[in-house]
Amino acid sequence: MQPAFSVIFLTTLIGMGQGLFLALYTGQVYFVLNVVDKASTVTFYSIGSAVSLGLLMLGLVASVFHLGRPERAWRSAAMWRTSWLSREVIVLPTVMGLIFLYGLVHYMGWNLTVMTIGAVVIDLSLIIGLVTTLAVFSLYIATGMIYACLKFLQEWHSPLTVINYILLGAVSGFTMATLIAAYKQPELIPFFAGWSIVLLVLAFIFRGASLIRNKRLRPKSTIQTAIGIRHNQIKQKAMGFMGGSMNTRDFFHGKTALFFRSVKSVFMILVFAIPLVMLIIALIKPSVMILAIATASMYLGLVAERWYFFAEGNHPQNIYYQVIA
Repeated sequence: MQPAFSVIFLTTLIGMGQGLFLALYTGQVYFVLNVVDKASTVTFYSIGSAVSLGLLMLGLVASVFHLGRPERAWRSAAMWRTSWLSREVIVLPTVMGLIFLYGLVHYMGWNLTVMTIGAVVIDLSLIIGLVTTLAVFSLYIATGMIYACLKFLQEWHSPLTVINYILLGAVSGFTMATLIAAYKQPELIPFFAGWSIVLLVLAFIFRGASLIRNKRLRPKSTIQTAIGIRHNQIKQKAMGFMGGSMNTRDFFHGKTALFFRSVKSVFMILVFAIPLVMLIIALIKPSVMILAIATASMYLGLVAERWYFFAEGNHPQNIYYQVIA
């Protein structure tokens, strides 16, 4: 398929924003349950929520450039009963509103105690955070299922698509949380860096599994079935018209095989190798610069990874347009 950079930025930005919120809430839950000794400050929660919301807003802005008629964007939510895209359109602003409320409660000090279970105090922000977490995972699933539900694109039609959207978004968000911790609350670096490394390893395993799976795929259709002619030797000599069309532009990335393989190598290094080394160094010697490199490398790598993900989708119509594809 032909990757659209508006969708690439949408999915990577909102994925990181969702992951950042999950990092904030994970830290809060661990402190409430007395698993960790250090609590995040009000400033840390406020800045983290603001950055998370900012990433989601940037992703929403990026999505507008993918619309042919932006003034009709509201109609995209009309098919929520059957369309994962409509569900994403509904859940995204819901997540943004909940994250705003979560950050506002912390910033304004509205942490009223809702109930106490033994030594565990459950306040208002914890309840809002739980609801937001459910919405965040719903958004991850909706975004991933937009592509995983397409049976005719074998590379996308797999549970691994949804799993990778969740893990890659989560690890980028936790890495961003580690960077914010280095800037505002260094004592939290071991907690967030440790979680980032765990998620990074899991993301590497599942993204690697999807690459191996897709490499072994074989097209279910052939040029014979594509044109309905049962003959052993069929070759396309021309595309049948003087210029290109939507079919020859939007369903194939148009890059060379060397470029395509290079992108895979680049994103594996930028998303996994460099951040892993930087996070390990940060555990030994905390540094804002080191974690900034890890975060920047990861995001740039995710842009390349998402480009590769879209380009890897081999539309069956390309069997017909062999001269172009």
